Amino acid sequence: MTFTNDASNPPSPHRPKPKPLVADLDLEATITREEAAISRYGGDDVEEPPPKSPVTKGPALFAQAPKDPNMVDWDGPDDPANPQNWSRGYKWFVTTICIVLSVNVTFASSAPASATARIIAEFHISREVSYLITTVFLLGYCFGPLIWGPGSELVGRRGIFIGAMFMYTIFILGQALAQNIETLLVTRFISGFFACAPLTNSGGVIADIWDANTRGLAASLFTFSVFLGPVLGPIVSGFIAHSDATWRWVFWVMMMFAGVCTTSAFFLPETYAPVLLARKAKALRKADPEKHKEIFAEHERQDWSAKGIVKRTILRPFSMLSMEPILVLVTIYLSLVYGLLYALFQAIPIIFVVIRGFTIAEDGLIFIGVGIGTTIGSLINAWTSRHYPELIKKWKGFPPPEERLIGGMIGAPILVIGCFWMGWTGNYQSVHWAAPAVATVFVGCGISLIFLAFITYLVDTYLMYSASALAANTVVRSAVAAAFPLFTTQMFLNLGVNWACTLIGLLMLLFVPAPFLFYKYGHIIRGKSKFAPCIDLMIKKQMDEAAGQSGEKEKGVQA
Repeated sequence: MTFTNDASNPPSPHRPKPKPLVADLDLEATITREEAAISRYGGDDVEEPPPKSPVTKGPALFAQAPKDPNMVDWDGPDDPANPQNWSRGYKWFVTTICIVLSVNVTFASSAPASATARIIAEFHISREVSYLITTVFLLGYCFGPLIWGPGSELVGRRGIFIGAMFMYTIFILGQALAQNIETLLVTRFISGFFACAPLTNSGGVIADIWDANTRGLAASLFTFSVFLGPVLGPIVSGFIAHSDATWRWVFWVMMMFAGVCTTSAFFLPETYAPVLLARKAKALRKADPEKHKEIFAEHERQDWSAKGIVKRTILRPFSMLSMEPILVLVTIYLSLVYGLLYALFQAIPIIFVVIRGFTIAEDGLIFIGVGIGTTIGSLINAWTSRHYPELIKKWKGFPPPEERLIGGMIGAPILVIGCFWMGWTGNYQSVHWAAPAVATVFVGCGISLIFLAFITYLVDTYLMYSASALAANTVVRSAVAAAFPLFTTQMFLNLGVNWACTLIGLLMLLFVPAPFLFYKYGHIIRGKSKFAPCIDLMIKKQMDEAAGQSGEKEKGVQA
């Protein structure tokens, strides 16, 4: 699962300017230029980090050159072509399609989990090899974000959605008809490579169409959908595996679901502002070549050579990962949390099938607890974000990113509690099955809160570079999640459910201070970052200077 650039299409720079934060504090022109720069560059189209700013020690984006009169922009703040100005109902229609696509591709990642016993019997493979059915799909998630995220910022969101979903669906056919394990694994990997496109780009679509005041709810629902899919997979496949139907029906159901979702992708409009403005410039030049021959869009002036595209897409995420301590630490934490989610697909059957004798279908129903937990986590996150509209007004649209971490402060200890609870109640058959089942609610809630908090933190921290930051995060955490199913079963059988969960709980306990430390010291680390704009630090510095000058004037008057 991956969220993209939160600033890829902010409100139009032509909107009415907000009132100053403090009397005599001239921030309007500065912030408006910054918003215009982010809007024009459209996320990771920025070629290189600008020189260090003496104010924030971050990128100096505030000295943008005057706008070229020949550069195409929106026709005023109410231009209906601007996705930010679409009706609320249509925005929810687009958001719903993105949510459904994300549920579908994450459903495919876990659906075969309950059918592995029948696949082992038919292909005569070891249980260890069967774990690769989930692992190779997640390995596809490692490589896909490097193509689909940057690709959507080159050619637009809609084409990527349709093309990737079509190929993902076609390769499910290969899984359903596979006559050997090699074919099944290869088609699973390729299908996963295409399947991650909605996860990579749906966050970008949400940022394209929703303004900062109303984006929170849409983002929460999207994140919930990313966790809903893996939860539904074992539930559906469990009933298929428990019936008289062949294991291939798991993949036929996956394909039918994917076919419906691929059809819905055709109803998605293009939402990426730089691409829309490029199309507008092209249409103007075509309509009147003489009059509009000098017309251009900022998107058309980027470096479109192979070297330029590779440098600002595939290479930048790894460059950031090597230089940004915030990105490194957040990525390590989220990788372990994401790996824990996929470890549950092996751990829960051990607790409920091996120890308590549940059927495969009954075991699948236990995953409902994880789904309930992720739902509760999304609701808690929305509740903790209720103050954000006021922060947006106060900070000219750029509140401190650390304000996003409140949900993580709640979720980190909840996840640790859930791990210990599930381990020490799940290990003993004498303990009622409801005890470890309820623990899955806490695990799901903690995972959801941590993801929502830290993904939005990365977006707000890196702004126009957040697509690269999220791509790096997605690649690493998908690789870690792909590895977890390979050793989870052996770990739980050899250590016992109690000590295996204790080990995981202790790892999670190490990171409990993370959101609290970032909340207190994150602004110091961001101030030294090469990629973080730190607009809030600039605003605070100027506010403090203005307050200091005002205080000196008052002292002078009193004297």
